[in-house]
Amino acid sequence: MKKLKVRITFTEEVLGTCSGDPKLHEEFVASKAPNAMSMEEEVAALGVDEVVRNGMTVFPRDDQGRPFLWDYQIKGFFKDACSMLARCGGKDSSGKKSEVNESSKIKAFKKIIDGLIFVKPRQIPFIFEGQVGSCQRPLRAQTAQGERIAIANSETVPAGAYIDLEIVLLNGDYEAAVLEWLDYGSMRGIGCWRNAGKGTFEYEIIN
Repeated sequence: MKKLKVRITFTEEVLGTCSGDPKLHEEFVASKAPNAMSMEEEVAALGVDEVVRNGMTVFPRDDQGRPFLWDYQIKGFFKDACSMLARCGGKDSSGKKSEVNESSKIKAFKKIIDGLIFVKPRQIPFIFEGQVGSCQRPLRAQTAQGERIAIANSETVPAGAYIDLEIVLLNGDYEAAVLEWLDYGSMRGIGCWRNAGKGTFEYEIIN
């Protein structure tokens, strides 16, 4: 077993991903959580009237009122990072053979991350000065009636915020891959609107 204590510091603001409508969250979003207890915890964490607003994605709050990430959101980032980085292994841009990265060596990576790699604590609070902000941006979609534009709105935690967490590896052989995934966070982050560079981060191993 290997344990890594990690501090993640966000270089761009992070956008909330939870529905601001607790009923919608209960019926559609939290139902995708790993188990019934996760669903109850998520809905309860969204029960603060001052925070929950329809039409806005928000952060859940802990018992101190701090916005936080769930442990499985970090694991979800690991799965996304491993999936993307595995596509880089074996060949360079010209098609010639290149050094194989750690992610490309892992088969059935979702099962590995689910069963052998764990994140603690369950609720991972953001540490930052100031207030939670908001980010509005247009969403465009092609429909049968033509292009439609809507405004998306999300709560934000500012750049410079950090989280402390522990990564537990039941098999230490995956440590290099985990560090590779964390490196990937400087290019693709956590939370909503990642394709625009939101939620990117740097990390350090701490004692």
